[in-house]
Amino acid sequence: MNTSFFLFQIFKMEKDLLLKSVRFLEQFATDNRLELINTNLNNRTRYITIVLENIFQPQNASAVMRSCDCFGIQDLHVIENSNTYQLNPEVVMGSSKWVDLHQYNKKEENSVDAILDLKQKGYRIVATSPHVNDVLLPDFDLKKGKAAFFFGTELTGLSDIVLEHADEFVKIPMYGFTESFNISVSAALVLSHLANELRRSELSWQLNEIEKLELKLDWLKKSVRKGDKMLIEYLKKEQNIH
Repeated sequence: MNTSFFLFQIFKMEKDLLLKSVRFLEQFATDNRLELINTNLNNRTRYITIVLENIFQPQNASAVMRSCDCFGIQDLHVIENSNTYQLNPEVVMGSSKWVDLHQYNKKEENSVDAILDLKQKGYRIVATSPHVNDVLLPDFDLKKGKAAFFFGTELTGLSDIVLEHADEFVKIPMYGFTESFNISVSAALVLSHLANELRRSELSWQLNEIEKLELKLDWLKKSVRKGDKMLIEYLKKEQNIH
């Protein structure tokens, strides 16, 4: 059996089998790891997400992924129009294991694909760019629904495609001579503010039960030695696959 295909099927499991799989791998995780996983699951969110368009400096892209993990953001979307997304291990500090990376890297229309994908999932497209209709970050209304924040390159900013399709525009208050923050700093400032606002709100920002189970299983596989192999063997027995 193809291992990759089998692992892919794991995330189509019914709730009962998903729960059994989690309980199976929990036996092999340390108490400290289990406590950390459970705590982080309760702090994870998909209510807001980050989208990087054509970022060309690995250290900046890696720093954004690290910030996503630190602030409990589960998904990072990367649009690769002319620059390939690369991780800097010294910057990312292992956060790539815990954050779901979604890459848009076909030959063309990657920005459009990302926008359509996120809109289909119910996200507002929010451009982090000065605009005639922009709002300051502290005034951004989270109650209006899920939001995907787009960040462009340090040199040229967001593409015209993103600006044309944006539902809203937001900017970070600045009080100096410099026109903009570094991209990784901008993302961290946005996430810090919004993550705290979410947790102070009465919005349903946490993952649902199935999402938590799926993510917990994924994290356990990455926390337990040979977790993938052990889980495959367990599922084969459960489903009588030889």
